[in-house]
Amino acid sequence: QVQLVESGGGLVQAGGSLRLSCAASGRSFSTTAMGWFRQAPGRERELVVAVGRLGARAYTADSVKGRFTITTDSAKNTVYLQMNSLKPEDTAVYYCAARPDYSMRYYIGTSDYEYWGQGTQVTVSS
Repeated sequence: QVQLVESGGGLVQAGGSLRLSCAASGRSFSTTAMGWFRQAPGRERELVVAVGRLGARAYTADSVKGRFTITTDSAKNTVYLQMNSLKPEDTAVYYCAARPDYSMRYYIGTSDYEYWGQGTQVTVSS
């Protein structure tokens, strides 16, 4: 069983930055693929960034490319989402997700992930 706890959300002005954290327990990052998703009101949950185990490969959605970066700290079993140049359209609940994995693949579908955090709200004001 993997437990994921997100933190770091909040209210920020357009152009600002936030860093989200996702602390994982119950499994090592060395055998876990991770992803960050977001869901705005009335919209489907969408992938923001994904990383394979050990950070070998990563995927970034076009909507956040050049602004958002995913990093991992294996010693702390924590994955981070650094969000820069935030826009009002980035407003959403952000979720961390994980799946046990022994390949180097990243995964882009919500159904690909087995474990989810509770979500953290990010609000970007104009």
